[in-house]
Amino acid sequence: MRAAVLTEFGGPEVLQLREVARPLPQPGWVDVRLTCAALNWHDVLVRRGQYASPLPHVPGADGAGIRVDTGEEVMILPSLHWGRRENAPAADWQILGDHQHGTYAEFVSVPEDCLVPKPPGLSWHEAAALPLVGVTVFRALFSRGRLQAGEHLLVLGAGGGVATMAVSLAAAIGAHVSVTSSSEEKIARAVSAGADDGVLYSDPAWPEEARKLTPDARGFDLVLDSVGTWAESLRALRLGGRLVTLGASRSDVATIAVRPFYFAQHEIIGTSMGSPQDFAGLLSLLDRTAAAPPPVDRVFPLDAASEAHAHLESGTAIGKVVLDIV
Repeated sequence: MRAAVLTEFGGPEVLQLREVARPLPQPGWVDVRLTCAALNWHDVLVRRGQYASPLPHVPGADGAGIRVDTGEEVMILPSLHWGRRENAPAADWQILGDHQHGTYAEFVSVPEDCLVPKPPGLSWHEAAALPLVGVTVFRALFSRGRLQAGEHLLVLGAGGGVATMAVSLAAAIGAHVSVTSSSEEKIARAVSAGADDGVLYSDPAWPEEARKLTPDARGFDLVLDSVGTWAESLRALRLGGRLVTLGASRSDVATIAVRPFYFAQHEIIGTSMGSPQDFAGLLSLLDRTAAAPPPVDRVFPLDAASEAHAHLESGTAIGKVVLDIV
């Protein structure tokens, strides 16, 4: 089968189209003939060697296609071996494309419980782009963050897949959503997608400017931080507010003052990916509300996976980057 393969770690250019063997059969696993795959920042970290993937390796967590044994149209939940507990994954949990060959290929093999019927209302591109960012954001906002209608949410980094999905889901349940961004254009796009307003994070005082967007400038009930700026995010919270953290794209070390943290009764809540139950909750929310799937920014052919990665890393994408496999 054709696949975009890593034989070494590095920049986008290390992704090369190769012929590789199809996945070997495993009990309880199912082959999927992929139609599309979607990129995530996590794939960039895999390509750079962050997760010590075995080489040669096929990256890719997100995908949608045809289940080989039944012919059913399916989406892939890339959360492998979650386990029985909902509060945290099992010890052998992993993300598809870390150590198991992923979705940048014509075929992928996954555990049967990671397959979900493709909703008829989604295009193939949307179905491929939804699972990782959708289940991650659903878990972050609702399972972990406990976001309720009427609460005020601040989403850091408007424009990325996490931010656009968070705006859509939070607005759909009646939360008030603000965003941060490096550009007025991205803020305007977030507003058109359901956000109320936003601030530029290029201003060092952005947490205080963001607080002014809440009633009486008291601060946000919840801040969704996928970039790792904990100290600034805590400044934007109200007393008793919650910080949900799910990424470290800007900083992987955080230093915070302890006394202000506990006097303010703040919470810092970690989360990553999500369970099959979270994914079921996401699909139910999409079905009963006007929440939209993640927007698709650009589509590349499989043999241009390196160009797709370069585009993702450029920071200009608004929404998801997708690979056409067939």
